[in-house]
Amino acid sequence: MTDKIIITIDGWSSCGKSTLAKQLAKKLEYLYIDSGAMYRAITLYFLRNNIDGADEKEIKQALKNITVQFIVNPYNQQSEIYLNGENVEYIIRDIIIAEKVSEVAALKDVRKFAVAVQQKIGKNKGIVMDGRDIGTTVFPDAEIKIFMTADEAVRVERRFKEMFQKNPNITLEEIKSNIALRDYIDSHREVSPLRKAADAIELDNTNLTEKEQLDFALKLFKKNRKSVEV
Repeated sequence: MTDKIIITIDGWSSCGKSTLAKQLAKKLEYLYIDSGAMYRAITLYFLRNNIDGADEKEIKQALKNITVQFIVNPYNQQSEIYLNGENVEYIIRDIIIAEKVSEVAALKDVRKFAVAVQQKIGKNKGIVMDGRDIGTTVFPDAEIKIFMTADEAVRVERRFKEMFQKNPNITLEEIKSNIALRDYIDSHREVSPLRKAADAIELDNTNLTEKEQLDFALKLFKKNRKSVEV
């Protein structure tokens, strides 16, 4: 069998990046890494410890006290994130974290810290990692890069359905504002802004089912492997 590769999936908020990445990793028996979870975990730590995002010295000290790792849950075989030994996989999905994560993720030292961890994880390849700058900054030499997009209305609806199960009081307007703000901050930040890599394949899943987008990604994988074997 040919050597394993790195597959990156970047794109706008609520495009289904995580859904595709998880399914693809499972199909290929690769490790799935949710880079966004890493930033959410750091954001959780900052909120819990009242870290001042404008104080560079305080930020650097905080990062020294943070350890993030992904551990596979033996019951569902899903990779879950741990913050300083605590499983925070579900805590970090709260809307409060979603409202703050882009601000924290835009901090230079935070990105430097997270990228270093991500690159260490990917050293042995065999991973599918999704995020905002994975194909451009974290793994610019990844063998397969996918950039996901979808109509805004569709993204808002998808996110609303997901969040409503956790918080029935959430509104479509809140979700729309949150998505717009996150996309703006992520695409305009000074360090590693969200953008499509020149060699990334765009996947617009506005009208695609989960199976159809997975089939799309699998075809890219098979094409890449055939080109290597030739």
